[in-house]
Amino acid sequence: MVSYNKYTDDQLAELFRGGDRLAFTEIYRRYKRLLYIFAFKRLGDKELVNDLLHDLFLALWQKHDEIDLQFALSTYLYSSIRNRIINIIAHKQVTAKYTESFNKYAAQTHSSTDHLLRHNELSALIDKEIEALPKKMRQVFELSRKTNYSRKEIAQELGLSEETVKSHMHHAIKILKVKFGPLLILVLLMNS
Repeated sequence: MVSYNKYTDDQLAELFRGGDRLAFTEIYRRYKRLLYIFAFKRLGDKELVNDLLHDLFLALWQKHDEIDLQFALSTYLYSSIRNRIINIIAHKQVTAKYTESFNKYAAQTHSSTDHLLRHNELSALIDKEIEALPKKMRQVFELSRKTNYSRKEIAQELGLSEETVKSHMHHAIKILKVKFGPLLILVLLMNS
């Protein structure tokens, strides 16, 4: 039986191009570890490198009769693995950019959605407390905040004195401040 480990790379390549499986096995045995080390130094992922080598040698066997080795077998193998590594790195970079972009978008959307949700919940809570105010006090407060009427205009609208309007506003704000504290001022300003 012929010992393929004594053949040169050129001899193995010639036999391999002719479909000699034992020549292919020797090429695999001779270069698998070297190519693994080369790829692992660049990618740092054992499973990925093993998959990469598997794909490389599978493609090599499938195209054994088409391969035109203008250079040494080792040059061909290292170039092939290097090109595959470059493709993986480029793909990872594109994926990382899309992931980063998506994460930024998700964070902004989540943040604005969360802010909107909290704002709406607080507004609903304040509206509920405004509804609980005595009728005239509530009317004065709503006209003041929703229509931007002056005291005089509110007094005319409701048939009250300006001092009564002032007193109702003062008491309404005092009641709401007790319930909500400084948050009330922010919401009232945001809704104005």
